[in-house]
Amino acid sequence: MELFVKKVLEPELVDLRSKLKFSFETGEIWLGENRMMLMHVAAMGAFRNEIIQSLGLERARGLLVRLGYASGVRDAELAKDLPSNDSPEAGIMLGPMLHSFKGMVRVEKRKLEMDIPNGKFAGEFIWENSWEAQTHLQQFGIGQDAECWTQVGYASGYVSTCVGRPVIFKETKCVCKGDHHCYIEARLLEHWDDSEDYLKYYKPENIAGRLIDLQEEVVSLRASLNKKALPDNIIGESESFKSALDLASTAAAKPITVLLLGETGVGKEVFAHWIHDNSDRTAQPFVALNCAAIPNDLLESELFGVEKGAFTGAQQSRPGRFERADGGTLFLDEVGDLTPAAQVKLLRVLESGELERLGDIKTRKVNVRLVAATNVNLQQAVKDGKFRADLYYRLNAYPVNIPPLRDRKADIPLLVEAFIKKYALLHNKRVVGVTDKAMRMLMSYDWPGNIRELENMMERGVLLTASDESIELKHLFAGVADIFSNEVELSPQGRVGSQNLKSIDVLIDAMIRDGISLENCELMLMEAAVKKTGGNITKAADLLGVTRRQVAYRLEKEDQK
Repeated sequence: MELFVKKVLEPELVDLRSKLKFSFETGEIWLGENRMMLMHVAAMGAFRNEIIQSLGLERARGLLVRLGYASGVRDAELAKDLPSNDSPEAGIMLGPMLHSFKGMVRVEKRKLEMDIPNGKFAGEFIWENSWEAQTHLQQFGIGQDAECWTQVGYASGYVSTCVGRPVIFKETKCVCKGDHHCYIEARLLEHWDDSEDYLKYYKPENIAGRLIDLQEEVVSLRASLNKKALPDNIIGESESFKSALDLASTAAAKPITVLLLGETGVGKEVFAHWIHDNSDRTAQPFVALNCAAIPNDLLESELFGVEKGAFTGAQQSRPGRFERADGGTLFLDEVGDLTPAAQVKLLRVLESGELERLGDIKTRKVNVRLVAATNVNLQQAVKDGKFRADLYYRLNAYPVNIPPLRDRKADIPLLVEAFIKKYALLHNKRVVGVTDKAMRMLMSYDWPGNIRELENMMERGVLLTASDESIELKHLFAGVADIFSNEVELSPQGRVGSQNLKSIDVLIDAMIRDGISLENCELMLMEAAVKKTGGNITKAADLLGVTRRQVAYRLEKEDQK
């Protein structure tokens, strides 16, 4: 890493440092949009050794090669956004720099020839200070084979992604074989005579992979035996969601009226469909009406129908929603917005199963299962005289409270995946997923608009994201820089500690606006440092980068005023 600290003027390194952020308050490290971790090499070595002991050398090698390959692919996607990636060769060489930047190995280029349109690519690199070779030697000593499996996979994944064709790296020398350093060579897949011998490590078809797949199939089968299959638009595994769905499932088989409660956008109509689809009326009509979307003077005719000539504009007779739902289910959303007259007629239909069209004296029988929904407090509406008490008790026979999205955040990744699939298909685009930072923001957001807001946001993200890319934070949220203002980044000297520039700008603006002088600013910093160090002036001086005498003199001078 020291080699990189010295070359502070290299644009690639400046680009990388600007992407690396440390958030000590939240315990997160970010490289661009990807969340990273610092791990002890000894711990990684122990983990690697356990994999070898459990799976054997060959199976462990395949697993670790694929692990490295996946990491290389992600870093290649990150490198596309770096300003210094202005040529194919520059993009390729960012890979070794990222490899070194992450503390995995120091890379030195010996040869790089590329003419991808004409099917030519050849590279040779020296590796020094390989973490993987170091840990393998500690566990197994010198042997006959090259052992930097994860790093070979990383290089193959990175370059293959950059050039858009399979490139295989081989480690021809390795310190694990007693060589002075590790040496790797790269060619296009078809230019290796023994490519099949190496390609097998990149295919998850070994016994270990099959055992894992079989285990997942068993778990999935058990889960499917224990619950009904859910339709595509019913998504959720959180406890609060499953509790609401269990209540709805119990009600589905009964003719009882159901009242769905919950905030706007939580998916009340989806639940209403679920109840209908799992009832004995599933083959009959499902009819929905949003009471708040219909003008008051037309609401009764929409619900109960109208006879020709009943009012100006009624040029023909037509059935209302109740008649159209006969034998099936009627879903009334925003039922709290019903007019007093409509409330009276609705109560009569529920109690007698009979209705009269507007302007008609003929009574008609209907067999309708009612599911109502509201986002207002009907109890309070009854107290305020805005809703009939007898109708409320009739509707509230079986209430189901649907939780807001902020109370079922465990379901967000499932919903995000479903919405990406939906809108990627709709807009004929392949989207990889969302970045780690974007998912972190999705999980921390309060979602006042609930699932409807999430769905709209994901559609926007799919539209703004290029094909074969991940949805980034900027595609979803506008003006979110302040949310990550507690991050720190690498300084030009390679140290961690320079605060987010936006936060510093805000602080400076506030001090200038409040008329804080330079002398008072200096005093405030010194007093804050002394307080932070528990009154230890020496430590406070170290924090500020001044001498103990300077701090003591300034504070003493202030005490004498």
